[in-house]
Amino acid sequence: MNAAGAVRSTSSPARIELAELIRLKPAGESLKIGALRVRATDAGGHLSRLKGRGVEFDESRPYQPGDDLRTMDWKVTARTGKPHTKVFREERDRPVILWLDLRRPMLFATKGVFKAVRAAQTAALVAWSAVANGDRLGGLIFSDREHVELRPRLGRRAALRMLRVICDRAFWDPAYAAAAAAQPHSLERLTRVARPGSQIFLLSDFRSLDASFERHLRQLARHSDVCLVHFFDPVERSLPPPGRYRVLAGSRSVAIDTGAAAERRAYRDRFLERRAALAKLARFPGVQLLECGTHGDPQKVLSARFAGR
Repeated sequence: MNAAGAVRSTSSPARIELAELIRLKPAGESLKIGALRVRATDAGGHLSRLKGRGVEFDESRPYQPGDDLRTMDWKVTARTGKPHTKVFREERDRPVILWLDLRRPMLFATKGVFKAVRAAQTAALVAWSAVANGDRLGGLIFSDREHVELRPRLGRRAALRMLRVICDRAFWDPAYAAAAAAQPHSLERLTRVARPGSQIFLLSDFRSLDASFERHLRQLARHSDVCLVHFFDPVERSLPPPGRYRVLAGSRSVAIDTGAAAERRAYRDRFLERRAALAKLARFPGVQLLECGTHGDPQKVLSARFAGR
């Protein structure tokens, strides 16, 4: 099975299996996750610019007092008649942090698979990319009732640890989630896992955007790069023509009536307001926005932003 087929193939539209996420390894390895922008040396990002000797030549620049004479670029100095020094860059592992929303609204689809399934596939692609890049992988996986914090670690075992948590049946049982008590803000919890210089992926339908979310997002984006991945079902964007339809929600098939024009407009407006709010958040420095439908391909969505190796 090719990479695209592995993303499209699921045994059930309503849940994901570990073997299916493991099969996404080649697709994830084809992505280049991490180098959104170069940060100062102490921020710990990929390819951080360093004065002095490093592991890979980056560029030449005019000599500055205090530069190490061993890094002088004599060829450029001779050509320009002005002293130049070499700047090197050092490869560093960069923590990749996943914030995966598996609450009840994510257990929904009218086309394709549940939003939660697409989000889990996206998480797996990012996880395998992090392993291939030699980056530490950690995150926060949560439902209405459960949350699991994973401290960043290196290697394939870190990815498998995360994928096993994602596939835990407690996250995919709507009846279990129904008895949930109020939880502290999950994005606030992420600040305990993410460290400055991280690449953070927030995977959700973002149905509960509020001022607290914006505040915590700003806090994270001050020192890390944040990618919002918005998951949606086509029916959330625009209700189908008037009539009665059956859709999959949680473990049940339920009927919806789309006959009322006012309700149709209100439904569409709520989606557009949420999308506009996300677009506003994506204008913060260090934040970007991607979107993936339940009928979409997460690999294509990520590939459009993160070029291959």
